[in-house]
Amino acid sequence: MDPAAQPEYVVNILVVDDTLPNLELLSDMLKGRGYRVRPVPSGDLALQAAQSNPPDLILLDIHMPEMNGYEVCKRLKADNKLRDIPVLFISGLSETTDKVEAFRVGGADYITKPFQFEEVEARVATHLELQRQRRELREGYERLQKLEILRDDLTHMIVHDLRTPLTNILGNLQTLQQADYDRELTEEFVPVAVEAGQTLLGMVNDLLDISKLEAGQ
Repeated sequence: MDPAAQPEYVVNILVVDDTLPNLELLSDMLKGRGYRVRPVPSGDLALQAAQSNPPDLILLDIHMPEMNGYEVCKRLKADNKLRDIPVLFISGLSETTDKVEAFRVGGADYITKPFQFEEVEARVATHLELQRQRRELREGYERLQKLEILRDDLTHMIVHDLRTPLTNILGNLQTLQQADYDRELTEEFVPVAVEAGQTLLGMVNDLLDISKLEAGQ
């Protein structure tokens, strides 16, 4: 399949609010900006939806029956698969203590109702961009770790293989050293020692090339 023909990824946002007019309003506004929106009216359903298909971002009301937004956020942050999803609280609670609690349980932002959609849109876009950058940073770090493992394996292999040409060089030179001058022995052993020396030099150059690659040269 032609990669260019693959559909463009659509950001997946989970909106949680037990007040249906708010839920519909936010959902319609976000859909109008091209996001894929999954509205749910309770904390329990929000956790089920997030676990079955983790969203890119969650808009979460605080004051809900049975399970409030704080508890939902705590459970999300306790799940290794969901803990990195940014949670933006949208609530009518405006006291400083409410906001502090929202950040304490792991919220990434706090928007007070009644909200202006321009503000919601700007904060959503900001946290999605931060999430994208964190994901790229994490992927880059994982690639770097793999390269370091490859580098270490290659270096170990080369250093291990240095023993063979070194043994050849030393063995041939010791044979010549112990024997009286013999043209036939010289013609036999010197070329072998030279070839082993050239192999050894190539391996050393490989190690130097690895060092240059690490230094970005």
